[in-house]
Amino acid sequence: MEYKRFGNKIIVRIDKDEEILEQVKELALKENIRLAAVQALGATNSFTVGVYDVAEKQYYANTFSGSFEIVSLTGTINTMNGAFYTHLHMSAGNDKGEVFGGHLNRAVVSATCEMVVDVLDGTVDRQYDPITGLNLFKF
Repeated sequence: MEYKRFGNKIIVRIDKDEEILEQVKELALKENIRLAAVQALGATNSFTVGVYDVAEKQYYANTFSGSFEIVSLTGTINTMNGAFYTHLHMSAGNDKGEVFGGHLNRAVVSATCEMVVDVLDGTVDRQYDPITGLNLFKF
């Protein structure tokens, strides 16, 4: 991963064989990012995304392997109990134009991932919500 910071915007290149969530965490800790919006695109050859069933309070994960274009990767970096936390969703399309997506659990870059991190002033922590079973923004 390489990146360049322009004020509150960080332009990131995540390289072949790097895992996206690991690189986002490394960047956030190195740059002391407490709150940010993330958007990206690129290519992956292995990724896992999940869908949350609110009634069951359980994630169901799907893993994909092959050649995929990341058509959308979006979400937030923030904190939970003062420590790093991220919530990202990703959609990726195959050579037939079929797109698969959900909550990002893991994605390995096959060529490159180009990311823009928009660092926001302030902090929004998260807390567990027993009604939904999710870690929600705590204002």
